[in-house]
Amino acid sequence: MQIRAMMEADLPKVCAIEAENFSMPWSYDSFLDSLKDEKNVYIVAEEQGEILGYCGMWGVVGEGQINNVSVSKKHQNKGVATALFQRFLEEGRKKGIKSFTLEVRESNAPAIAIYEKFHFQVAGIRKNFYERPVENAVIMWLNEE
Repeated sequence: MQIRAMMEADLPKVCAIEAENFSMPWSYDSFLDSLKDEKNVYIVAEEQGEILGYCGMWGVVGEGQINNVSVSKKHQNKGVATALFQRFLEEGRKKGIKSFTLEVRESNAPAIAIYEKFHFQVAGIRKNFYERPVENAVIMWLNEE
């Protein structure tokens, strides 16, 4: 498995994974706009030309807002998310990110477990943050200052 920077050519495959895993997926244009900003970090895990998963974050003044973490259903539970997320945090640190934050569905125990493995802490709950279905979001932070 290779982990590398996301490129525009990856977006059709990234969008397919996004649609597979989320009820309100990001659009091609949303990913493309995010890729164009040098402060942001977007990476993919790839094997033999197949995109296995991806992560994305917006960087703003030393903080990283993690927006996208997803692995294709057929590659879940194989260590892809852990490897991808570890590299993702490293790439963020190279860009000067000292604090990382994200929201995750309250029911998404596997994702919460991965974030906790990387020392993210629960900071609060956003009531009814998600739609389709309506669900609370757990706010998590990793502060390295």
